[in-house]
Amino acid sequence: MSRILHPKISPYKEEWLTVSDHHQLYIEQAGNPEGIPVLYLHGGPGSGCSENHRRYFDPEKYRYISFDQRGCGRSKPAPSIEDNNSQMLVTDIETIRKHLNVDKWLIVGGSWGTTLAMLYGIQYPKHVIAFILRGVFLATQSELNWLYQYRGAAQFFPDYFQDFIAPLDPDKRQNILQQYRDIFSDNNELAISSACKAWYLWELRLSSLEHNASSLSHVEDYHQAACMAQISNHYFVNNCFVEEDYIIENINKISHIPAIIIHGRYDMVCQLNNAYRLVQHWDNASLQILPQAGHSGFESQTIDAMCKATEVMASFLQD
Repeated sequence: MSRILHPKISPYKEEWLTVSDHHQLYIEQAGNPEGIPVLYLHGGPGSGCSENHRRYFDPEKYRYISFDQRGCGRSKPAPSIEDNNSQMLVTDIETIRKHLNVDKWLIVGGSWGTTLAMLYGIQYPKHVIAFILRGVFLATQSELNWLYQYRGAAQFFPDYFQDFIAPLDPDKRQNILQQYRDIFSDNNELAISSACKAWYLWELRLSSLEHNASSLSHVEDYHQAACMAQISNHYFVNNCFVEEDYIIENINKISHIPAIIIHGRYDMVCQLNNAYRLVQHWDNASLQILPQAGHSGFESQTIDAMCKATEVMASFLQD
């Protein structure tokens, strides 16, 4: 029987944790305070956590924890790329763990959240019980080329790709990420706004087989678009602040930890072959390929797979 999301729940605690002179992180907890600690890591970088992420988890079994990563969502300030890199995000997670007095937790993430989950696990494996990872992103150059160059996803969505590169100088479109970086670094608010919406729309259009954001008018939340565009660009221009193939080369540090990996066969944001490659190096990981799903965490098959995975993990961890 297909699963549906658990009923909506509100956080039982919300707070802002100061992690640097520049950043305060929004943290929320929901579900059972005595339940299995689970940290959900949102995507992007820059998307922020969603109330629907809580609904993957049985609120009677899990102590749900999530936070808006540096510079996005309800964290302060946002959008902000100052003092913002992968190593700092990993440190933030460990700071949150200590702050909330969690010994070990289940780590769950989607898209960029899978990257951050694995980076955290590689550095702090003794604090990770298990992983659930949806839409794997390994932070490699080939993945960035797929998304932001002419011979990748653009081959499947040439019309949408033209909208994506429309804010750029036609004579300088070979270096798309840097062109966007230049716009975001300027003081032209109109150009920044247009670029943020175009960036966000490109990913929205690629993300789901079931939903279709067809025009800029669908990008209604400018704060969300600005956080996603400016922070993602900051990370991707800097190769996500990790060495090439860092995760695969260090996977032995977490390969003993159980992992359920879920990936849509028609994921046009994060290609399936990267998830497939990952499990070849991860002794204790299983890969579930969803035959009619893309990248979004809220397509029918993905919801079903995520809710089943959290049920399986709850049974496993409570035994």
